[in-house]
Amino acid sequence: MSNQQVEIATGRPASASPLFAALDIGGTKIAGGLVDTTGTLVTRLQRPTPTLGSTHEVADAVHDVLTGLARHPRWTETIAVGVGSAGPVDIPAGAVSPVNIPAWRGFPLLEEIAAHPAAHDLPAVLAGDAVAMTAGEHWQGAARSHRNALCIVVSTGVGAGLVLDGTVYSGLTGNAGHLGHITIDFEGEPCPCGSRGCVETFASGTSIARRALADGWQPPGPDTSAAAVAACAAQGDPIARAAFDRAARALAAGIAATATLVEIDTVVIGGGVARSGDLFLQPLRHHLAAYATLPFTDGMTVAPARLGTDAGLVGAAALAMHHTHPAAALQPQG
Repeated sequence: MSNQQVEIATGRPASASPLFAALDIGGTKIAGGLVDTTGTLVTRLQRPTPTLGSTHEVADAVHDVLTGLARHPRWTETIAVGVGSAGPVDIPAGAVSPVNIPAWRGFPLLEEIAAHPAAHDLPAVLAGDAVAMTAGEHWQGAARSHRNALCIVVSTGVGAGLVLDGTVYSGLTGNAGHLGHITIDFEGEPCPCGSRGCVETFASGTSIARRALADGWQPPGPDTSAAAVAACAAQGDPIARAAFDRAARALAAGIAATATLVEIDTVVIGGGVARSGDLFLQPLRHHLAAYATLPFTDGMTVAPARLGTDAGLVGAAALAMHHTHPAAALQPQG
């Protein structure tokens, strides 16, 4: 596929190497990029998500990213838009209700994108951000040689997507694999989703930082983020290390439940928290071995995402490519 010309009737000038616009909308940032048919990012930019802003302020940030992409000299070669958004999402309605973006509830995201002057004539496809990440890692990353995989984003929240029998599986509304909102503690703290004791309330970067502070962690400076906790944990701070261990244990419980339900052979971990490397992955593997004990879960591997923070953009582009030319994308490369 990487050397294949994709010919799609869009009313735009024919291009030997068409591009796909991609958006990755999360609770912390809104990223955008132009991606070619090999999965290469031609350009990338991002803006902070105004999480406490109004509906229009968040939408304006999306428009700002699209406007920036449209200024690229190759924008005229763009033939479709792929969007990965924090969820829940409603693919049939083209709408999103991100748990970590309170201003958007049932927000008509695809309609908003179609209202942008540079994108109004482009087909657009919506997916949850973790499903987009999964598509990227299955196409060009750590899951590309696996037919059954669970790909997880551990960042502001915890999201996940599934590859089943070689195909990215999104479910009826696009929310399949929503591991972050599996309850693992019946009496746990309330979650923004409305339930309590969810994996996300233990394992997200926000939760790691909050737990460390509650347990007496003393940050060396003004930064109290999970990245700061990770830096202290790497230096041996016992409270910081305990916060990461607790998060890894919670995520392991969610992974084990998913693996027991659908049978997977690999787990790919991405997102900001995953950048801490073995600080997070080593206890995750340890706890997973204690929870995933049935014979058919033996041999399940845990690997870091290969595409880093760009996995969502590459995956959103892959989904757009698949939407417009189904034979040209989502097949593992190499």
